[in-house]
Amino acid sequence: MNDLAPPLGPGAAVLAFDVGGTDTKSAMVDAAGRVLGLRRTPTALDPVDSARAVAASFAGLAQTLRDEHPGVEVVAAGVSVPGLVDEVRGLGLFASNLGWRDAPIRDLAEHALGLPVAFGHDVRAAGDAEHRLGAARGYDDAVVLAIGTGIASSMLIGGQPYSAGGYAGEFGHSLADPRGERCPCGAIGCLETVASAGAIARRYRAASGRDVSGARAVLEAARAGDPLADDIWTSAIEALAEGIARLVATLAPEAIVIGGGLSQAGPALFEPLGARVDALLSFHRRPVLLRAELGDDAGLLGTALAARDLAAAKAASAAGTAAP
Repeated sequence: MNDLAPPLGPGAAVLAFDVGGTDTKSAMVDAAGRVLGLRRTPTALDPVDSARAVAASFAGLAQTLRDEHPGVEVVAAGVSVPGLVDEVRGLGLFASNLGWRDAPIRDLAEHALGLPVAFGHDVRAAGDAEHRLGAARGYDDAVVLAIGTGIASSMLIGGQPYSAGGYAGEFGHSLADPRGERCPCGAIGCLETVASAGAIARRYRAASGRDVSGARAVLEAARAGDPLADDIWTSAIEALAEGIARLVATLAPEAIVIGGGLSQAGPALFEPLGARVDALLSFHRRPVLLRAELGDDAGLLGTALAARDLAAAKAASAAGTAAP
């Protein structure tokens, strides 16, 4: 457990829950914008009804946070989850690692917490946080990529997240190689089968017969002169560059922000990726490639921001109703 002091600034006191397939992050944000009691706990999976089990777990997490910080009166909560998410209807449309379809997560969370709940997608929440607090500040047309075990993205158009009913942003499942591997999603040759951190390590293990701890170990092997590692790393960069070039031609973002485990490679990723993207473009607007600033907590911070937005909207509505 630890506390953070990011630049959230003053606002409503809220709770935030960022649900993952393995762990759930939870925290309280006070009126000064301090993030209190941040912790990771195992996600409450249930083979019968995971959505209900996850929502029910929020009550215990919330009580622990209230007990630790009795002077903070929260007025709303935020919940973000992976998979396909319909923020408008409050539904988790599909999450293979959590085992739900069309789950009314917002309603379940509101019942468990006794608070209004802002419900959304984990990567879109992270993208909103990077836009408002992090690397994408000042860019209203931007794409935030999270490249780790898989690849996900959040698109900001005119400063607003674009979700298309929950189906937008599946950058990792765009086509990279029509003759490639079958992705766990069922399609052939998805980008994340080639260019995710998980895929880089897996491809190297399969090709070399040697075990590696992750993509960083493949990069280190490539730097040490291993031609197989170099080929796998270079092919991942090429696939990412081609995917980004397609995004640029379609959306013309001002900035592309890259986070997740692969971003830890730093210049070894950003320099060849930027050069290759530039070579693939002609008349297009060239986006700046930026490393994400908020790290693993971006999703939780974005979830807290959404809860604060909801609290502000409800306070404004109540003030308007009360006005003569």
